[in-house]
Amino acid sequence: MDNFVALFLIISSLFTTSVIADWNILKQRWSRNGVGDSLKNYCESWRMNVEVSNIRGFSVVPQECVGHVKKYMTSTQYKADSKRAAEEIKLYFSGCCTLKGDGKDAWIFDIDETLLSTIPYYNKHGFGGEKLNSTSFEAWIKESTAPALDHTLEIFHEIKNRGFKIFLISSRRETLRSATVDNLIKVGYHGWSNLMLRALDDELMEVKKYQSKMRQRLVDEGYRIWGIVGDQWSSFEGLPSAKRAFKLPNSMYHIA
Repeated sequence: MDNFVALFLIISSLFTTSVIADWNILKQRWSRNGVGDSLKNYCESWRMNVEVSNIRGFSVVPQECVGHVKKYMTSTQYKADSKRAAEEIKLYFSGCCTLKGDGKDAWIFDIDETLLSTIPYYNKHGFGGEKLNSTSFEAWIKESTAPALDHTLEIFHEIKNRGFKIFLISSRRETLRSATVDNLIKVGYHGWSNLMLRALDDELMEVKKYQSKMRQRLVDEGYRIWGIVGDQWSSFEGLPSAKRAFKLPNSMYHIA
C-alpha cells in the first residue's frame, strides 16, 4: 500500500510539472493543447511586450493575434487605459512645472494614435495584420476624417490653457500638412504653436532620429520641453529628452 501511494505521488508530481511547464508563454505559439486560453494568454503577452518596447521592429501583428488586438483596440479597456494615461499627465503638469512666462515652456504631442485615431482605417485593413500600404493610408489621411481621441483632446486644451507652447511632431509627410490641419481643427484641436512634419530630406531618416532632430531644434530656440505624449517609443528616444514622457497604448504597429 505504501509503495502504491509513493508511486501515485510521483506520477502526480510529474503530471503537475508537465502542466506548469506547458503553460510557459514562450511555448504557447506551438503548444495549443486545444485550450483557448493558451492563445489568449500568448496574444495578450505579445501585446503587452509591444507596449513596453520589448518586441520591436515587427511589420505585421501575428495572424493568430489579429483578433485579439482588434478586440483590445476597440474595447472599453483601451479607452480606460488611455483615460488613465491622461489622468497621469494631468497629475504631472498640475504640480511639476513653474512656468517662467517667457513663452519658452513647451509640450510635444504626436498625432496618430495620440491626438487622432486611425482605428477606422485599420478596421478595414486588418488591425495590423496586413503590411501598411503607404499609398492607401495617405489617401485615407487626405480625407481628414480621423476622429479625435477624447481624453487627449481634453488634456491638449488643459495644457495649452496653462500657458505651455504646444508643438506637434509627426512622422507624417509634409505633403499631408493641409489635410492634417483640416482634420485637427475639424475635431476640436486649435492653438498649437507649430506643426512639424517630415520634409523631403527627412523621409529616409529613422523616425526616432527625426523626432530627436525636431526636439533639438526646439531646444536650440530656447524652449524647455516639459513633456511628450505619444504612442510610439520612437517619439521619446534619443536626445534631447523631455522631463517626462507619456506613452499611450497602441498594439497595431511599431514605428522605429
